[in-house]
Amino acid sequence: MTANWAAFAAAEPALAKITEQRFGAFTHHVLATLRKDGSPRTTGIEVRFLGGELWLGMMPDSLKALDLRRDARFCLQANPGEGTGMGGGDVRVAGRAVEVADGEARAAYVKEVEPPQPFHLFRTELTEVVRTYVEDDTYLVAQVWQPGAPVRTLKRT
Repeated sequence: MTANWAAFAAAEPALAKITEQRFGAFTHHVLATLRKDGSPRTTGIEVRFLGGELWLGMMPDSLKALDLRRDARFCLQANPGEGTGMGGGDVRVAGRAVEVADGEARAAYVKEVEPPQPFHLFRTELTEVVRTYVEDDTYLVAQVWQPGAPVRTLKRT
């Protein structure tokens, strides 16, 4: 089961807001894709939240784009920033990336973002959003959301 960004934000607005803030705090984040041999590849990426979607834009024929064309699964981690504070916590989003080659959605993205041409554009279908943070200098807290279920909160000392 998957959901787009708008469905996630409607289901869990507080976690969605924190997640957008974490991604908005820095320009560059880390995308994990799968290589041909199944091993992981991590690369830097910029992301956009537009029109109820989380978008991934990439240079033409970049390895990460070719990875996603072959196997749409991805994991995206927000830049934690400098030091150990991670204001707002560590945030990860996982799912499938669907390439958008033409149409109104791509035109709207180009109008808003004005990316260098040519480029690959992927719309995300979420399978999981995870926020991890420290509470009261005592607990490690993980909030886990998956489509069709409420956020689960796990605490460890």
